[in-house]
Amino acid sequence: MRLPLIESEPNGIKRILWLLLGLTFVGVGMIGIVIPGLPTTIFMILAVGCFYRSSQRLYDWVINHKYFGEHVKNYLEGRGMPRKAKLNSFILIWFFVIFSVLFGIPDNMIIFKIITIIAALTGTGFIISLRTI
Repeated sequence: MRLPLIESEPNGIKRILWLLLGLTFVGVGMIGIVIPGLPTTIFMILAVGCFYRSSQRLYDWVINHKYFGEHVKNYLEGRGMPRKAKLNSFILIWFFVIFSVLFGIPDNMIIFKIITIIAALTGTGFIISLRTI
């Protein structure tokens, strides 16, 4: 699956930077496979965007991966997110946010508690806005 290019194919240093950024997202996404609460799919979606501009081979690898490829394809094709994945996302987001706000972030850092809650609300709103498949 190849998306139409928005701009001309990058070359040289720009392509290398896209490739390195994509590899970074893949690394974080892979950590998310084993660390509860750290998402995988969103980092793979970001990686696909980078690989689209730098490496067809790595783009194809993410899209065709047996664990997260289908989720990435569903998102890119606008099909949405499975109900179970949405539910798991909500549970994990709010478990870690509540834990962070109550126990992880010191009481004198109220601005960080507010930012954390706003980020969670934003993520929750985005997930809700996706079609359920």
